[in-house]
Amino acid sequence: MKIRVVLAAATAGALALGLAACGGDEEPSTGPVSLRMTVWSSNEAHLKLFNEIADAYKAKNPRVTEVKFDPIPFESYTTTLTTQIAGGNGPDLAWLLENSAPDFVNSGALVPLDDTLGKAEGYDAADLSPSATSLWKADGKLFAYPFSTSPFGVFVNTDMVKAAGQQTPAELIAANQWTWEKAVAVAAASSAKNGKAGLVVRDFDYKNWDNLSTVWTGWGAQAWTADGKGCGFDQQPMVDAMTFLHNAIFTGKALPGPGTTADFFAGEAAMTITQISRASLLKDAKFGWDLVPLPTGPKGEYAVIGQAGLGALKKGKNADVAADFLAFFTNPANSAKLAAYFPPPRTSLLTAETLAKTNPLLKPEQLQQVVIDGISTGVVKPSHTGQAEIAQAVRAALDPLWKPDADVKTVLGGVCSAINPLLAK
Repeated sequence: MKIRVVLAAATAGALALGLAACGGDEEPSTGPVSLRMTVWSSNEAHLKLFNEIADAYKAKNPRVTEVKFDPIPFESYTTTLTTQIAGGNGPDLAWLLENSAPDFVNSGALVPLDDTLGKAEGYDAADLSPSATSLWKADGKLFAYPFSTSPFGVFVNTDMVKAAGQQTPAELIAANQWTWEKAVAVAAASSAKNGKAGLVVRDFDYKNWDNLSTVWTGWGAQAWTADGKGCGFDQQPMVDAMTFLHNAIFTGKALPGPGTTADFFAGEAAMTITQISRASLLKDAKFGWDLVPLPTGPKGEYAVIGQAGLGALKKGKNADVAADFLAFFTNPANSAKLAAYFPPPRTSLLTAETLAKTNPLLKPEQLQQVVIDGISTGVVKPSHTGQAEIAQAVRAALDPLWKPDADVKTVLGGVCSAINPLLAK
């Protein structure tokens, strides 16, 4: 636990140091320009598209000789990015996770985009959904473009579910029975039948706890109050949700326990909770599959959204060029191309028919139920200023929960004890 606390402090400190160094703008460069943009995807299809867009930009802007997309592992992305910034080696542009949005947006580290987007030919900034951009604004200014506004859904290995003699989620939806109780029952039965995992909350891995919001929101639980000042982990909705989850892991065996990994897309699990950008991994799938909305919780139907922003770093000699490239990268034509993997914030593109053109693996009804409906009703994953330190504190305080005999209510009370001083900052 001590290591995690130190890591959190280092991350928060790196961000603070990096932002302090961003106090003044550098003199613009007049020579050849090389841009670097950090991303957390090393998916070949994603990078191929990014490079095609970059090549088109370079053709129109000969001064720009290179646009390098620099993949950083998701697990250490924000830590690595903030460390680079603090060390004076920050990128020109960067993907930003929604949980770090408050820190970046309010810090002065990013170039305000409104003027650049407003001047870009044919950009149509008015097409950007206000609900999608709200997290990335401060004092009425937009500091990052939400290139992905992606609701979470459940991918299902229908062959595995049927082999276990279970109704598929689609059948349960048709019967108005797609609930969390049914979901974990199907997952447990599938696991018991084939010895593989039942339901996997992708990228959780007993570390990235905020992905569990895809579960607890169904109980009406929240990590903290809307104003960010009150802890929600010790409240009854969260206790009920985490008790359900704990039982599903250790009693029902519906989810793989700590130390066990399973990749749905490699045929190692019956179901997984993730976003539609993962659908490309099913291009050559050798099993039947489906995509459905999250199960209904005690509070009814709900949706959870993961967002990712793209910002231009204010520090550096090429900030103006970086912002210009951002405008090109996210213009209407390129947004339509990116929509193949990342649900866009442009209202003109948010139709099942439009998204289906760039998502051939997904059916229009899947896109409507999971993406379009999800965006209209969903809540964004937890985010807070000082997120790095808070996230590490929550992770450490939740560690005792991942044992068969854990006292759920006591552990969750300990989470609040750990983060209350941080929420009050």
